Amino acid sequence: MEKIKAAIIGSGNIGTDLMYKLERSKFIELKAMIGIDSESDGLKRAKERGYLAFDNGIQALKEHPEVADIVFDATSAKTHVRHAKILAELGKLAIDLTPAARGPFVSPAVKTGDYLSEKNVNMITCGGQATIPIVHAINSVADVSYAEIVATISSKSAGPGTRANIDEFTITTRRGIEEVGGADNGKALIILNPADPPILMRDTIYCEVKNMDEGAITKSIEQMVDKVKQYVPGYRLKQDPLFDGKKVTVFIEVEGAGDYFPVYAGNLDIMTAAATRVAEDFAIQMLEKQSVKSKG
Repeated sequence: MEKIKAAIIGSGNIGTDLMYKLERSKFIELKAMIGIDSESDGLKRAKERGYLAFDNGIQALKEHPEVADIVFDATSAKTHVRHAKILAELGKLAIDLTPAARGPFVSPAVKTGDYLSEKNVNMITCGGQATIPIVHAINSVADVSYAEIVATISSKSAGPGTRANIDEFTITTRRGIEEVGGADNGKALIILNPADPPILMRDTIYCEVKNMDEGAITKSIEQMVDKVKQYVPGYRLKQDPLFDGKKVTVFIEVEGAGDYFPVYAGNLDIMTAAATRVAEDFAIQMLEKQSVKSKG
């Protein structure tokens, strides 16, 4: 089967795990890993697996634009601001795994807007990917006036990029809760837990609703969990939703697939899994257009 060519910018934890996810894709062919540290584990592994490995950053794409049609940016929010302009000039589709928020917010479990017409889409944050689908599920049947999420992750799963993006995390996740989740108002918090052995990613979603219907809310949440599990098998409810007057509280746990990260790093795994699923949606559309053109 024909595939769409892709490259990853950022050879850290997220970029490296993404490499393993893309190897299983039926629609995307990873061609290159791009970093700035020639000694990074990501670039070393990419070379071992037969991919092109560049250590001169986005300059590599300027010099070799033919290497990819889809580019995943797994660097940092500040770096993506610069990358976004260059990728647009090169005509590349950008899948942004940083909280830079230069393009529309996307969660593959929540189909809102025609994001497949965009050239730069934002994967929000790990906390956003884990919690926004639940906010959306509740909002679809009960009209959420306020949603607050708390993402708790192991401090061992928070690398330099995650720690550098804490401020952007809270801002971008809040916006995602409102713009994709549908809440009238949102708030996001992140906690780095130093426990040893490391804990799995855990998320608490608290919603105040206008139209309480416990049965409809529970069913909608369970259906959404099933959707997310299609691309993140370790995504699950920790217990049944709690109801108190007009308030709903949901507890989620995310166990990683163990491709590159330890299984406790579900926060990183859910980002790479979601980015892969979104990119595949784009790739399918690109392949369909190519097929029509060839028959034309």
